[in-house]
Amino acid sequence: MNPRRALALLCDPTLILRAQDITPDPWQRDLLLSRERFLLLNCARQTGKSTTVAAIALHRLLTDPGSLVLVVAPSERQSHELFRKVMHAYRALGQPIPSVISNQHELELKTGSRLVALPGREETIRSFSGVDLLILDEASRVPDDLYRSVRPMLAVSQGRLLALSTPFGQRGWFYEEWIGAGPWQRIHIPWTQCPRIAADFIAEETRALGQAWVDQEYNGLFTAMEGLVYPEFDLAVVKNDESCSPLAPHSSSLKVGGIDYGWRNPFAAVWGVLDHDDVLWITNERYLRETPLSDHGAALPKDVMWHADPAGHTESEELRRAGLKIRNGENSIRHGIALVTERIRTGRLKVSPRCVNLIGEARLYRYPTPAERDQLGENPIDAHNHALAALRYLVSRLLVRRSFS
Repeated sequence: MNPRRALALLCDPTLILRAQDITPDPWQRDLLLSRERFLLLNCARQTGKSTTVAAIALHRLLTDPGSLVLVVAPSERQSHELFRKVMHAYRALGQPIPSVISNQHELELKTGSRLVALPGREETIRSFSGVDLLILDEASRVPDDLYRSVRPMLAVSQGRLLALSTPFGQRGWFYEEWIGAGPWQRIHIPWTQCPRIAADFIAEETRALGQAWVDQEYNGLFTAMEGLVYPEFDLAVVKNDESCSPLAPHSSSLKVGGIDYGWRNPFAAVWGVLDHDDVLWITNERYLRETPLSDHGAALPKDVMWHADPAGHTESEELRRAGLKIRNGENSIRHGIALVTERIRTGRLKVSPRCVNLIGEARLYRYPTPAERDQLGENPIDAHNHALAALRYLVSRLLVRRSFS
């Protein structure tokens, strides 16, 4: 990198965004110019927080030879997503300093500066020390124990700690630091501060997903939910069994299902058809305790694309050997709940009255009361959620199918 360009970049990190044809919003410019050591970013979805943080990471790599930047997120997929944004910015600048290592999770420049992206597990990050910039993505989902274990990495280097997220209820270190008196620069960016998010989009999100979800994901509020998780589930239950199937299935309709593994807790499977209008018809269920997996493998239909609990690796392999097509579902509870809720509210989920266990669970599955939150946290009570988990694994992996010819 020539001296003139290096000086320009050192003085104005917004050049990294401009190289990507992004005109920074005022808050993005202020964040890029901030020199605060501890930063908490509570920013709405789609406001550009990840792109801005990626620019901060790249700026450190390019202007501080020998620096170590570490990106940690609850999952490998999430940490790699931010890593890809850094790489996109690096290429947009024309790779001003050549790399000596460049792969899916590590970038090392000729100056000795390194960027490493890791999933949030102690065994993957404890070997790192002397971190100059530590980035915690999806920080409200990073466990408290992990947060405590990464902070010592900054002790000798006096490095920066930057945590970005939307809220995840009134729990965990992110919430405690947000309301506490620690030495953080706290940056709150609701959707109203992003000119690219329209009011009619938020109105539709509110209609489809509910005000509590919008308050959390777009207004940046630490919403504490309570009551039934699916209070409108009965809207999805058809009045009679004859109406609970596409009468003339389109040739591109898919037979799909979801599975939640269990022994003492019930094994639960739900399945049906995703039709050409993107309506999911749940027509059948299997709900049994203390039943061998081989029995389930023999009973479940083989022409269904199943989406199963991703933690049940052994069980999925056994069902594959029995001839079932199994994919991993997504285990993000809040995201899955939002997707199921959206289908209920838009009329794209139809449930046969024969699925008595699925319907019964929906009438019991609830968030904790205020008195229960201190002990149980913000997630729904871990009961009456087996057939519903199977449905969530299924819905989390469905592609939208609205554009058939």
